[in-house]
Amino acid sequence: MKLQQGQVWHCGQEYVRIVQLERLEVGYKSATNPKFTDGEHRHTSKKDFCRLLKGATLISPLPPAKAVPGQENTVLPGDPPAPTPAISAPPTVP
Repeated sequence: MKLQQGQVWHCGQEYVRIVQLERLEVGYKSATNPKFTDGEHRHTSKKDFCRLLKGATLISPLPPAKAVPGQENTVLPGDPPAPTPAISAPPTVP
């Protein structure tokens, strides 16, 4: 599982939401309810954070990007070019 900002994990009796994700450090909010009204912010190393999440359940993965109606085939800057279909040789007749 890849860590991403905004993920919510259920660890035992508490919920953990990733607030800030860096290369070596993770900022997260820990709370006893999934709405995070009573939580507190904490920082730790990524290694310790992964140990904290061991055995935890991912509650809310990030939602997929919404498709805009009428723009399903729109190519955005930086997108790789679409693969071209392979052209097969016509069948040979013996």
